[in-house]
Amino acid sequence: MRDQEPAPQGTERRLSTKEAAELLGVKPETVYAYVSRGQLSSRRVSGGRGSTFDAGEVEALARRNRRESTGGSGSGGELSVRTRITLIDSDRYFFRGVDAVDLATRHTYEEVAEWLWTGRMLPGSTFTAPSASVAVARRAVDALPEHAAPADLLRVATIAAATADPLRFDLSEGAVLGTARTLIPTLVAALPPAGHRLRDEGPLVHRLWSRLSVHEDPDEASLRALDTALALLVDHDLAASTLAVRIAASARAHAYAAVSAGLGVIEGPLHGAASGLAHRLLMDVLDQGDAAPVIADELRAGRRIPGLGHRLYPGEDPRARALFALLEQIPRAEPALLAARDIVETTARHSPLHANVDLALAVLTVSCGMAPSAGETIFAVARTAGWIAHALEEYGERPLRMRPSGLYAGPKPPQPLPE
Repeated sequence: MRDQEPAPQGTERRLSTKEAAELLGVKPETVYAYVSRGQLSSRRVSGGRGSTFDAGEVEALARRNRRESTGGSGSGGELSVRTRITLIDSDRYFFRGVDAVDLATRHTYEEVAEWLWTGRMLPGSTFTAPSASVAVARRAVDALPEHAAPADLLRVATIAAATADPLRFDLSEGAVLGTARTLIPTLVAALPPAGHRLRDEGPLVHRLWSRLSVHEDPDEASLRALDTALALLVDHDLAASTLAVRIAASARAHAYAAVSAGLGVIEGPLHGAASGLAHRLLMDVLDQGDAAPVIADELRAGRRIPGLGHRLYPGEDPRARALFALLEQIPRAEPALLAARDIVETTARHSPLHANVDLALAVLTVSCGMAPSAGETIFAVARTAGWIAHALEEYGERPLRMRPSGLYAGPKPPQPLPE
């Protein structure tokens, strides 16, 4: 495009349609589409058929379009955040550079959480909740209606625990780590029983089991599967809930508030609640003895089959593979495992997708006498450790950096006042 000569002082610089199109990098007809949407104003050429456009407006729109096309990340406009916590690559994922599946299958959830927070392995790590924090969290949860969802219970327990911690605004690393080590067991302790005596001592997985399963005396293989599920789900890079946590931490919200932000996001059926949908699908297949009619009903209703495929894993979800391997060691899990395999094979006739971790979680919850919502609870408790890790990392960054620019696409101001 030729250089524009400066307009005389006091006059606005005008561009022809061709010049505006070249500056915007679009076809001339697209320039008029911008006019019809109110993003550009035009002026008819005196005595001619063409239009002219204010150069400043065109240049401002070109800048907005460039920001929209790059998105600041070079990857389709998605937000990009530098992190040292989790890497997902080639159907594998890593916590601080170490294979996450290896960590989860060889260490407890608490040990993996400590690794995520500090980069140090602390064998025998156990989280203990202060009695005052547990008491206030239980009172708050007990006041909720019976139909309250797991995320509701945990969010209320988190807020209640925050009120019992006068030092919650201390964002130093030591203080936040102290919060993390007490908040997670407080959340577990605040959950109601699944129908039998609660356990408030021993490993965290024992305490959580008594709040999820109607089976009072779990076998070692079942407990190991639950603990490994927690460790596998502890973090998964910048999932939607984790991004919410980092935004809260960027505004210097305390750790309880940051976790609460994450809990507010996981209720969506495409995130933490997805395993509940897979649980119900699995139960329907077990009831009918065949996946084909169940899958047919789902497809007829226009619903996506839950528990299959993952946008970050073109192949197999490594979390599902690891959890299925442990479930195969539990005899009572065999019917649910067969039903899950039937779902995958039936669906593969028209859409060859692998099972994801939501389907593996559903096999765990169905086999172990847990409610459909138990997978959401497992997910939320597990991911709390990852959220704390991301909050800690964000506290070390410039405040309020998580503030993307809005790309205004409305009518060009000033518009007249509405009548």
